[in-house]
Amino acid sequence: MVADKTKLSGDETSRPNGSPVEAVFSARGLTKVYDMGEVQVNALRGVDLDLYSAELVVLLGASGSGKSTLLNILGGLDTATAGKVTYRGRDLSNATERELTEFRRFHIGFVFQFYNLIPSLTARENVTVVTEISNDAMKPEEALEIVNMGNRLDHFPSQLSGGEQQRVAIARAIAKKPAVLLCDEPTGSLDSVTGTIVLEAIEMVNRTLGTTTALITHNATIASMADRIVRLNDGQIIDIKENKEKVSPEKLRW
Repeated sequence: MVADKTKLSGDETSRPNGSPVEAVFSARGLTKVYDMGEVQVNALRGVDLDLYSAELVVLLGASGSGKSTLLNILGGLDTATAGKVTYRGRDLSNATERELTEFRRFHIGFVFQFYNLIPSLTARENVTVVTEISNDAMKPEEALEIVNMGNRLDHFPSQLSGGEQQRVAIARAIAKKPAVLLCDEPTGSLDSVTGTIVLEAIEMVNRTLGTTTALITHNATIASMADRIVRLNDGQIIDIKENKEKVSPEKLRW
């Protein structure tokens, strides 16, 4: 697998509405089975899914429905038991651990429920940790400005609210200019007011940078901000709906 972003080109395909757009991810027949002693857990059961360039997709479902497993496989944090996943036409299914590490480093930004900031580093320094190992990174100040944290550059995590820490985590994820932003319950530990601010930051990144964004949630209200809503249950996709009436995060009613 080639790690250089400029060498990873994809084929043009169509969205469900027929408009031509690049398929960034294409998953076919993804199955994931975890061996838990004498018990096997089927986390994914033959999932087919495409993610398109610059869209915002919400993966919606209850805990244990397979959302995080699917996101982890797409992001190269885990591998499927069976099936195939391609990124811009490149097969990730048989990639080595080194290739997956390079893939994650150069192409994917992750945002998790827990912020994972380094306590002894300022907001600026937490973002710099990523920019220093990237080929074509933003300045940390630029990434923090995008998420409206430009006035908190030199504050430590302990001096920031939960929502501010999550916005620093988003800035860290986007500073390396990833093609894809994968968000796993980014508002899960936040109240609705703070969560809305975080969702506004994610939407801003998607809209201004054109970053393909997939967001996991169990909150159906949040799905209203997506271009498409993918519902999962018991390891399977049960519905994919194109959202023709997107609602901006500040208008969501939690």
